[in-house]
Amino acid sequence: MSERTCCPACGSSSYKKNGHIHNGKQNHQCNQCGKQFVLCPTKKEIPESTKDLIKKSLLEKTPLRGICRVFNVSLVWLLHFISPLYESLPDDLNFISYGEEHSVFIHRIEAEVDEMWSFVGEKTNKQWIWIALDGATRQVIAFYVGDRSREAAKELWHRIDKSYRESATFYTDLYESYVGVIPHERHHRVTKDSGKTNHIERFNCTLRQRVSRLVRKTLSFSKKLKNHIGAIKYFICNYNLTRQAALRV
Repeated sequence: MSERTCCPACGSSSYKKNGHIHNGKQNHQCNQCGKQFVLCPTKKEIPESTKDLIKKSLLEKTPLRGICRVFNVSLVWLLHFISPLYESLPDDLNFISYGEEHSVFIHRIEAEVDEMWSFVGEKTNKQWIWIALDGATRQVIAFYVGDRSREAAKELWHRIDKSYRESATFYTDLYESYVGVIPHERHHRVTKDSGKTNHIERFNCTLRQRVSRLVRKTLSFSKKLKNHIGAIKYFICNYNLTRQAALRV
C-alpha cells in the first residue's frame, strides 16, 4: 500500500507524530479531527492457529493487553475479535441437566447458590455475580450479573433450568434476598461452616483466579458491562464442558 500524505478520515495534510503502535511503527495524529493513523499501513492476517491460542488465553488469568503483547496483536483487533465470540455463546451455558435422565433420583438433586462482588469501570459501580451450581456435577446451572437486590435474585431464579426449579433442594447463605424467591420447602439457609455451600464457594475462587477481570485489586477490570458479562459467560461455558468431560471419565 502506498504511503499516505493526508488524514484518512478528513483529508487534512496537517498531522503530527504521536508515539508508536504495537508493532513499533510511527503513529500519527491529525491536527484537525484527532484521527490516529500510520503513513504506511499494512493489513496483518492473524492465522487460525493463533486465534485458537488466543481463545485459550481468554480462559486464563491473562489481561487483554497481556494477550496483545504475547501474540503481537493490537488491542483494537482483540476487542473486535472477542465481541462476536462472546455474542455467540449459548444461553444455556452448555449445561446438561441429569435430572431427567435419572428421574428416579430427582428428589436428590441439590443446588448451591451464592453471589460474589465485582465492578465495572470503577469500584463504586458494583456488579454482583449471582451463580447457581449443581452440587453433584459441579456444573453452573445459571448466572446473572446485577445489583444485590431481591429483584436480582428473582432474575437468577428465572434463568435456572425448570427441572431444578421444580424439584431441587437449594442451599444458600443467610442473605435475605433469597427468602421468598426460592420456594420455602426446598430452600435451606445455612452458614458457611455447614459445608453445604463448599462447591460454589470453591467455584467463586476459581472464577477469581481464572478471569483476570475478577481478581481483587486488579488493573484488568472491565470498562463495559457487556464485556464483563461476556468474559464470565465465556469461562462458564467452557467450564461446564470440562465438567461434563470429567463426569464421562
